[in-house]
Amino acid sequence: MNVISNILYWISTGLLVPVIVLLIFFFIRALILIGAFFGQYLQVKKHTAAFDRRISQLTSGTLDDFTASLPKKSDSPVVACAKSIIEHSADATKIDLILSQYELEADKNLATSKVLTKMGPILGLMGTLIPMGPALVGLSTGDIASMAYNMQVAFATTVVGLVVSAIGFLTQQVKERWAVRDLTMLEYLAEVVKTSNKAE
Repeated sequence: MNVISNILYWISTGLLVPVIVLLIFFFIRALILIGAFFGQYLQVKKHTAAFDRRISQLTSGTLDDFTASLPKKSDSPVVACAKSIIEHSADATKIDLILSQYELEADKNLATSKVLTKMGPILGLMGTLIPMGPALVGLSTGDIASMAYNMQVAFATTVVGLVVSAIGFLTQQVKERWAVRDLTMLEYLAEVVKTSNKAE
């Protein structure tokens, strides 16, 4: 039994360095995500909000004016999807495919936030529990310095893991709201295009 316990202890202790490295990697990734999220926020505030208002006021009679108002070049995936829907107005099946592809791209945009949300607490908990063993050993042998160091590592990994998770969670919530709103507007545009095509 002691052999098995020692093996488990060695395995868990050996995982501490990879866990810390992964936490540092995810923390850096979270900082990068914040920058990208801020850029996306500025784009949504500047372009997408006005674009959504134009779509919400769209009717079959104003579809041509709306099409003419679309920018020829745009970095916004919503605008690109809207142009693609209008270009394939005669093919309802193609329009459904375009909407499905946009939904997949929107989900892909959420991937990093989802990973950070789930991996932050997992790695933080692992980084907390692994040093607790050596800390308890240090306490039992009277090695206060060793115990203090291991407790410091445990608390630090917990904090970093929670920060990573918080960044992932907050960005995920906002991005999901953006994606649902954009998809709703694109579905409305698709219905207007289909109705206009049937009327012709």
